[in-house]
Amino acid sequence: MRLVGPDGAQIGITPLPEALRMAQELELDLVEVADKANPPVCRIMDYGKYKYEAAQKAKESRKKSTNVVVKEMKYRPKIGVGDFDTKTKKVEQFLTEGHKVKVTIMFRGREMQHPELGRKILDQVAEAVTAVAKIEAYPRLDGRNMTMVLGPDKKAQAAAEKRRSADDSGTPVASTPMTPEATAPEAAQPAPAEPIVAEAVVTEPIAAPVEATEPVATEEA
Repeated sequence: MRLVGPDGAQIGITPLPEALRMAQELELDLVEVADKANPPVCRIMDYGKYKYEAAQKAKESRKKSTNVVVKEMKYRPKIGVGDFDTKTKKVEQFLTEGHKVKVTIMFRGREMQHPELGRKILDQVAEAVTAVAKIEAYPRLDGRNMTMVLGPDKKAQAAAEKRRSADDSGTPVASTPMTPEATAPEAAQPAPAEPIVAEAVVTEPIAAPVEATEPVATEEA
């Protein structure tokens, strides 16, 4: 048998009794790791620790793997507006949760003669969820049904979430701070006074009033 040491070093071809003795001296186990090889490969290791680490790795691997479930939503060609909105919102919810959605249009009787009505409904559903989904299987007839498969679009969902966050928070508009000199109203400057020109006033001499006197009679001698 080909023996590998506990540190991964190749010990080489070793008889089984010798390999067991070496494992016992190290207080470890002798484990066959490749029984199909010629000669078989055995390794000296702590088997309990090996099993624990293998279980932990398997657990981490299961955590990272996503469990994708295919949901189904059924429509009728003559579905009402209210029912259409309710079902489509449910489809959007499934897609946001990471599930694929199979959208089925169910035809009855003479409705099979108008497949374009079913295709119109599928197109409306795809348009309504375009922000979170992408078409993985385009519409096709399957017996009396028409089906389409939608899958979650992570990039579109991230972009839509970013737009919603920007709309909710609002983007502040930067404004240039104004100095007190710029904000204070300009003081009204007094208008320059016009020079006052003194006009020369010509006055006429006023004659002193002459009082009229009566003639004084003189006595004759």
